[in-house]
Amino acid sequence: MSEIKLTQFSHGAGCGCKIAPAVLETILASSSVQPNYPNLLVGNSSKDDAAVYDLGNGSALISTTDFFVPIVDDPYQFGRIAAANAISDVYAMGGKPIMALAILGWPVEKLAAEIAKEVIEGGRSMCLEAGIPLAGGHSVDTTEPIFGLSVNGLVDINHLKQNNTAQKNDLLFLTKPLGVGILSTAQKRSLLSETDLSILIQQLNQLNKVGEALGKIKGVHAMTDVTGFGLIGHLMEMAEGSGLGASINYSKIQIIDAAKEYLKQRIVPDATYRNWNAYSSQVGFEKGVDVMQAFSVLPDPQTNGGILIAVDPSAANEVQQVFADFGLAHFSEPIGILTQATEKRITVTL
Repeated sequence: MSEIKLTQFSHGAGCGCKIAPAVLETILASSSVQPNYPNLLVGNSSKDDAAVYDLGNGSALISTTDFFVPIVDDPYQFGRIAAANAISDVYAMGGKPIMALAILGWPVEKLAAEIAKEVIEGGRSMCLEAGIPLAGGHSVDTTEPIFGLSVNGLVDINHLKQNNTAQKNDLLFLTKPLGVGILSTAQKRSLLSETDLSILIQQLNQLNKVGEALGKIKGVHAMTDVTGFGLIGHLMEMAEGSGLGASINYSKIQIIDAAKEYLKQRIVPDATYRNWNAYSSQVGFEKGVDVMQAFSVLPDPQTNGGILIAVDPSAANEVQQVFADFGLAHFSEPIGILTQATEKRITVTL
């Protein structure tokens, strides 16, 4: 089993296998009139990370599902990463996860059941780190290995954060560096060194627990986790949903050092091109910005990426203290600001 390379059994990698934004818009479009559900606080009407249902006692249920094909070759690590990515949706809403169910698709004629067992065990171990049970699930025979979770969480309604509630002049923070899509693509092409693989796995295993603490800060106006649509895509959703524009300082955005080296070898995920095609018409660049370099990084599909946070300037110190408490002090510098909407929704500066 140690010789098995799971990424060779899938066409994509992690959140990079997400359906392209334009195609997803077509799939989700509906002309049918939906009934009003008064207790449904967050549903299909927005592009949020999870659905939210008012329980009527001042708290709400957060419900989400996330799964994908392997982003690393090791089955145990694949399970851990997929679980962390799914749990992140609850943290991105300011909530506390309480329970998860497993979603497993397995090509039983190609891969042994013992390998699937390792995947599940990895998912179970990540749930343990989040303090929740992996309480059940469902499995089917598929052509590619697939794993993820359906996760439920709880949140005080006053602490609920959405991605479309940012305000003008909010500062933008991001809690992880970019570049995992580049590294995972290098691995799929058998070009990733062992040292860089360790860097990739370390980041992919980091739970976004900080989101629950940030949800309690009134000056945090909006949050979302950065995944398959890249920083540029998820920032676009935040800005559009809030009726705003955004300006981001490219020099302030942290990038995994190893990813920069693989970019020199022109290792770029296919999903980067799909994301860029979807959003580039709404992105402007100030003079001096290396557009080709920005193209390679800003739409890079992230798996279990950092949380993108819109913060009232008056609450910046409070947010930075939370970062310090969670060992994230090195992300305490804002990467941009929410602005009035202009012809180009997002402007990239130096």
